[in-house]
Amino acid sequence: MRTLLCFSIFCSFAAAKLSYNGFKVFRIENKGSAEELEQSLSSINSILLSKDPNSEAFDIAVPPDQLQAAHQLGFELNTVIDDLGTVLENEGPFLTYIATEKTQGVAADLPPLSYFDSYHPYDEHIQFLTDLQAAFPNNSDTFSLGPSVEGRELPGIHLWGGTGKGVKPAIVWHGTAHAREWISAPTVEYITYKVIEEYQGEDSEIVSILDNYDFYILPIVNPDGFVYTHESERLWRKNRQTRDSQTCIGTDVNRNWPSHWNVSGGSSPDPCSNTYRGEAPGDTPEIQALVAHMLDLANGPGIKAYIDWHSYGKLILLPYGYNCTALPDNYERQMSVGTGVASAIASVNGLEFRVGPTCTNLYQTAGSSTDWAFDVAGAEFSWLIELRPTAAEGGFVIPPENILPSGAEHWAGVKYMFSQL
Repeated sequence: MRTLLCFSIFCSFAAAKLSYNGFKVFRIENKGSAEELEQSLSSINSILLSKDPNSEAFDIAVPPDQLQAAHQLGFELNTVIDDLGTVLENEGPFLTYIATEKTQGVAADLPPLSYFDSYHPYDEHIQFLTDLQAAFPNNSDTFSLGPSVEGRELPGIHLWGGTGKGVKPAIVWHGTAHAREWISAPTVEYITYKVIEEYQGEDSEIVSILDNYDFYILPIVNPDGFVYTHESERLWRKNRQTRDSQTCIGTDVNRNWPSHWNVSGGSSPDPCSNTYRGEAPGDTPEIQALVAHMLDLANGPGIKAYIDWHSYGKLILLPYGYNCTALPDNYERQMSVGTGVASAIASVNGLEFRVGPTCTNLYQTAGSSTDWAFDVAGAEFSWLIELRPTAAEGGFVIPPENILPSGAEHWAGVKYMFSQL
């Protein structure tokens, strides 16, 4: 979810896959205006990876031909990653996922957990959801929203319990709104896998939660951007929308939700910024599809809980993002449950997640999913979770060995959340 300044070479169609060899990641301890710092960094075509709201520190990636210029800006640059290209090599190679065998009229086995040993391209994520459904045929459907800008589907799976489908309050999970945040999709998929596995194993808590709520899960809601990170630019963030008279490509779909869309400071009106909000609220096809789906749920059975999964930073973020003094009317309830979720996460691998409103615990955001889901769709719980790790541990680029631990810690977290619904 982190803010990213746009490389000038990133703002148009890429002719070849970008190499990050020689890119260095620095941390800057900011002593002045954040806006002035970001303006200075834009002059050297650096990538702003993250901003720490507590220390005012910035993590930036700098290409090799800009290193001298970066040092000449006068900031103290502390090296976090010496060669981003080397870190990227640790993400692969990808292991090919083989679809599970299926027999007409017979439930298939659950997919092998080896799926989570690797990252996967878009088509294999769709196949994995198909295979989850085949293993849970009487209590699930796959569905798709969209199409995206480039005609792809936003793939999803709907789970329900023994009381029938489509009539109970909804739990909605989204992943990969920001294309480069690869860890989010398999984390969401692992949690989905565990819901099915433990329901089939007759775990009383999971049977109860699935009998009382319907789950609508979309691990990749920015499919075009996600595909682009595989084929062209690993650190691409936005969708791939083109607009008349604009040379820069893409809209930040998590600044395009039609709620507090153009609040000053929460997004950018500049098409070349990676927090570009679009020309009008909800003018991306991806957000139009997601809004329509969630409004159908809100106007029908209602939405109990919404989680938008991102990386990185180890945060559980509540409304609001658009205003640093506004709080949701059930703030104490959301904070209480969020604190319990953070404790459950920490019990697995020791990672500590901070809980609190988005604006004060990360930075100001306008047109965000969680503000919209709370204010418009009426979700009682509306969270954005920033997954592991820190910049020093790879940031957006972390080895696949993190997938199962991330899944396990957030499975513990959502199980605690289930106990509080």
